[in-house]
Amino acid sequence: MIFSGKEELTHHLKSMVSLSNGSVHIENADKLRGTPLDALVKNSVLNPNGEIRAHCRHIIKSVAQEMGIIPASIQDLYEARGRGKNKGYTVPALNIRGLPYEMTRAIFRTAKTTDCGAFIFEIAKSEIEYTFQRPHELMAVILAAAIKEQFRGPVFVQGDHFQVNAKKYHEDRNKEINGLKALIKEAISAGFYNIDIDTSTLVSLDFEDVNEQQRLNYEVGVELTSFVREQEPKGVTISVGGEIGEVGKENSNEAELRAYMDNFNEDLAKVNPSHKGISKISIQTGTSHGGVPLPDGTVAEVQLDFETLENLSRISREHYHLAGAVQHGASTLPADLFHKFPELETAEIHLATDFQNMIYDSSHFPPDFKKEIYAHLHQAFAGEKKSGMTDEQFIYKTRKKGFGPFRSQFWNLSDAIKTEIGKELETKFHFLFEKLNAQNTNRYVREAGTPHPIAPNLENEIQYG
Repeated sequence: MIFSGKEELTHHLKSMVSLSNGSVHIENADKLRGTPLDALVKNSVLNPNGEIRAHCRHIIKSVAQEMGIIPASIQDLYEARGRGKNKGYTVPALNIRGLPYEMTRAIFRTAKTTDCGAFIFEIAKSEIEYTFQRPHELMAVILAAAIKEQFRGPVFVQGDHFQVNAKKYHEDRNKEINGLKALIKEAISAGFYNIDIDTSTLVSLDFEDVNEQQRLNYEVGVELTSFVREQEPKGVTISVGGEIGEVGKENSNEAELRAYMDNFNEDLAKVNPSHKGISKISIQTGTSHGGVPLPDGTVAEVQLDFETLENLSRISREHYHLAGAVQHGASTLPADLFHKFPELETAEIHLATDFQNMIYDSSHFPPDFKKEIYAHLHQAFAGEKKSGMTDEQFIYKTRKKGFGPFRSQFWNLSDAIKTEIGKELETKFHFLFEKLNAQNTNRYVREAGTPHPIAPNLENEIQYG
């Protein structure tokens, strides 16, 4: 159901949640977790009235906090790892594109059954745009899923690839940087206390000197990291990630890592000696986002440089006390490779495309709906079909852009369909958590410290609704 106004919303929650003068309190959690919560989260996304959406999100976030579900930074855990306090696992960072409620519910179920505490939900700047999911909305969906699955503890949500567009930067630097700062501010206000800043797009290999190659990368990275520090709420140190090699380009090397880190740390200290630096570093090891589709629509095998990954992760820990190196573009790698990431002490791995593929390719996904989406993609993005590209390659590369325009239809799929796809995703998450040795990491999260709760702010919900 879609609420017609605040009165209907209040009536919907009667005897489950009390609402008074902006305060929210739980009266019957078990009753709320049923269909009333499902309706609440759906309205937080689809209600045409922005004020109603904002109120639904505020209620969800308030209920979550009362239940001990806290948006948090993974900074303390990563600092502990940088000091050698824990090791032997890789944190899965899971990009949320389609069916976000079902996907996040499946992740929470997996975390509970595997005693995993070290896992991250994330969405990239580009994904925010083409899935039509702003930070405040996605945070409400994630927290609602935690309520539904009776999860307790810190919830790590990350802005992935908050990336500088090199072309736009060189055309109008201030416009590009200010736009990124506005997104950072919005994300932090939503509870994204983990942000990966990607200025690696500004690396220029035209210079022979590696310091000059990395100069714009670390200079703009320092500017944006400083901005994050100025925006973070009291009691929270946001985990900031840096990047030295753009995914899909040249593989990273030790000289690049040292040039970036040494100059970044020196410049950041000049801006403000009390500012924390980055907690991890993303590198390029031979992967590409989404993989490389072959003419028949399958994905080409990737030659991943594990030696580079191991070496740079070790240097980043031993010399710079970071959590380690981050692997991007890995979800379409062969299944028999995932165990190597924890063995090589990879700090974090970003996974996205395979989950999207599982949704579209599920036997439970309605064929007519898929045809409708694909027809739209052929029409709306015809200009993206390059010469020599087959229809299968085109669809593989563009179907991620179907989630936004058809998001109402995705949310309105039958419960039976969404439940079955959720089960399939859960099986995949179990596999990944096991191979990444992320199970039983709750103890490391607890040892790292207690998350600092920030009271939900209705005005923020209204502003960004």
